[in-house]
Amino acid sequence: MFQNQQFSRLLGATTLLLLGTGWYGAARAQQPVLPSIPTTPTAEQATLSGYLKDAKGEPLIGATVFVQALSTGTTTDEKGFYSLALPKGTHLVTYRFVGFEPQSVTLTLTGNATRSVRLATQGVQTDEVVVRGRRPDENVKSTEMGVNRLDAKTIKLVPALLGEVDVIRSIQLLPGVSTVGEGASGFNVRGGSIDQNLVLLDEAPIYNSSHLFGLFSVFNPDAISDLKLVKGGIPAQYGGRLSSLLDVRLKEGNKQRLSGTGGIGSISSRLSIEAPIVKDKGSFVVAGRRSYGDLFLKLIPDQRDNQAYFYDFTAKANYSLGEKDRVFLSGYLGRDVFNFGQEFRNNFGNSFGTAGWNHTFNSRLFSTVTATASQYDYALGVPEGAQGFNWKSSIVSYSGKLDFNYQLADQSTLHFGASTIRYNFVPGTVRPTDPSSIFRPLNLQKQQANEYAAYLDHEHTFSPRFSAQYGLRVTAFDYLGAGTVYDYVGPNGRQKTPVNPREYTSGDVIKRYPNVEPRASVRYSLSETSSLKASYNRMVQYIHLVSNTTASSPLDVWTPSTTNTKPEHADQVAVGYFRNFKDNAYEASVEVYGKRMDNQVDYIDGANTLLNEFLEADLLYGDGRAYGAEFYVKKNTGPLTGWVSYTLSRSERKIDGINNGEWYVNKYDKTHYLAVVGIYALAPRWTVSGTFNYSTGIATTFPDSRYVYQGLVIPNVNNDIRNNYRVPAYHRLDLAATLQGRKGRGPRWAPKWESNWVFSIYNVYGRRNPYSIYFRQNEDSPNRTEAVRLAVFGSIIPAVTYNFNF
Repeated sequence: MFQNQQFSRLLGATTLLLLGTGWYGAARAQQPVLPSIPTTPTAEQATLSGYLKDAKGEPLIGATVFVQALSTGTTTDEKGFYSLALPKGTHLVTYRFVGFEPQSVTLTLTGNATRSVRLATQGVQTDEVVVRGRRPDENVKSTEMGVNRLDAKTIKLVPALLGEVDVIRSIQLLPGVSTVGEGASGFNVRGGSIDQNLVLLDEAPIYNSSHLFGLFSVFNPDAISDLKLVKGGIPAQYGGRLSSLLDVRLKEGNKQRLSGTGGIGSISSRLSIEAPIVKDKGSFVVAGRRSYGDLFLKLIPDQRDNQAYFYDFTAKANYSLGEKDRVFLSGYLGRDVFNFGQEFRNNFGNSFGTAGWNHTFNSRLFSTVTATASQYDYALGVPEGAQGFNWKSSIVSYSGKLDFNYQLADQSTLHFGASTIRYNFVPGTVRPTDPSSIFRPLNLQKQQANEYAAYLDHEHTFSPRFSAQYGLRVTAFDYLGAGTVYDYVGPNGRQKTPVNPREYTSGDVIKRYPNVEPRASVRYSLSETSSLKASYNRMVQYIHLVSNTTASSPLDVWTPSTTNTKPEHADQVAVGYFRNFKDNAYEASVEVYGKRMDNQVDYIDGANTLLNEFLEADLLYGDGRAYGAEFYVKKNTGPLTGWVSYTLSRSERKIDGINNGEWYVNKYDKTHYLAVVGIYALAPRWTVSGTFNYSTGIATTFPDSRYVYQGLVIPNVNNDIRNNYRVPAYHRLDLAATLQGRKGRGPRWAPKWESNWVFSIYNVYGRRNPYSIYFRQNEDSPNRTEAVRLAVFGSIIPAVTYNFNF
């Protein structure tokens, strides 16, 4: 199962370490504020626990709880929950979160106690913008590596395409994150493909995170409270993808009063409403967004029958059943629609539902039960006539998950749990829509699979300087019947022939893949302001996105691991140096990583990935590797804030049957990637911001010869070369200015009305960045071949957006 003796030894050492420490498991995402001073063996301990929230009732994630006299503390988890072991007696406990007024409380502990606190918003200076939402030295003190966070306030200040605030475009400004170009779905992390990112929205997987073919994301910024991108050191709680975890959390809703946010933009409008169900006990939030490109098309006489728009609806409700129990429901429905009269129709979209229950057993043990259902589907076709057809494809998953947090002792937290996922794949069905249609019914074989996981993970502070998080994830994947299974024979690099068909009935386990995935992260503090960190991840991916285009599209097909397509494995090692300056006003880091992958999927030249009954005949498999260095400098406070990130990297593959079996750069490789973000509080009501991007052009295959057949010039690539050329470099400058409205200028029914105008310019100097380059015969001279550059945007794009909240 594993690749070499070194990895086997590492696995054995990790297993012994887990057993030797007493079945320790996963930890909270944050590190305790300060290491505790050891108490005497006779000191009696009590546990203080509870929740930290803001005035609206939203949980404060990563808030600090500490006792200065004992130099001990902890931080809250993603639910705002904290648990802190203290000696019995009287203590001054301080609760703190960036941007909120700290609160200190004197408590006398005679036994375990519960204390939940709400922090009031801190007054914000008019000449300063704060772009951080965590404790200022978290990057140095925590064991996390390859982790970046952005809050909704920061995202909304960054210049956006057509004024549409966007999560995916914002994270592409972070080190190690890139895209193959405008109009490309998803994002790429550390040289991986887009399907190698686990994207979660309130614990539900999102299989296509894009609207408008990649121009915008499915996340409504008004409904989001927090997002975290993890590129390395991924806790054992998460798995199923090779490259990263993007964890997006929805707002809980205002538990105190009715409130709302919204905006009217150049492309879409949005509205979000929050209100209590029962004050201080339950709340809900609903958010909707719709573009109106189709409305403008109706103003053009020859375009009135065409439609091009997207919409999404997000909702969440939660209710506290008591001090120890809370239940929540969340859901999402979004779709893109492109109809061109009676000639062609296309739509695609996501939907999901999540139900959860949080239960506190006692001050040390906390659990979460979560059930999700998620679907991505697309449909296209011609409504009527001889060409009439309707084509559908989808992936549906159902999951159940049980997570436990257990505080073993002060500075020692265990996280353990189990999960199961059921997958249903519908690669394609075709139906004629007219009796005269040339198409005939076609049903590609449906596929089913089950994925199981159990994990243990432990975070422990061994000394004031040294802390670690380490764990083990055990997974299994069953490829299930009913269906017909083939072997494929033939030379690599060419289409293979299906042979040896075998029939399986419903529920049969056709193939089972078990795997063990160790994880570890360590932190060593060099001083109060600097630390060294290292991490190791073993990741396994059982489902694959089949796409042989440079940029993935909504029509790509998800497929499970089968008897021929095996699970992908990745081993990643990273080392980093983290340093803060000037009382945490500046933070900086350098991370170096190396990643080795196997069973990477690629394609023969001219592969057909759509409605192909024998798709695996066109697939090739091999190894991958990615390595690089990420540099990050961020200014957190003052009138001018922002960050600079630079990534130097390489991503390659080695596939038998491609490039003569030699290593070649893959389509996600970008040697250089630079992003500069600046946000400046120009005046009490004006904030200006700008971003600049530069990256190496994507790798592509260009012909190096040609031949002529019956007057047609046919390009040719000699020697089986793959990705022998790069398109010109990508660079772009965006600017924005935000004018804050005067308070109290809203309607009478909303005395707390606030508003702002955002003026943005995308692609300030009109750069025609190449999306792709293709070749064609010259119209005037057919014997000549010319290269044509295709740019999605080739001009300056201004936009105006009006935002409000009440």
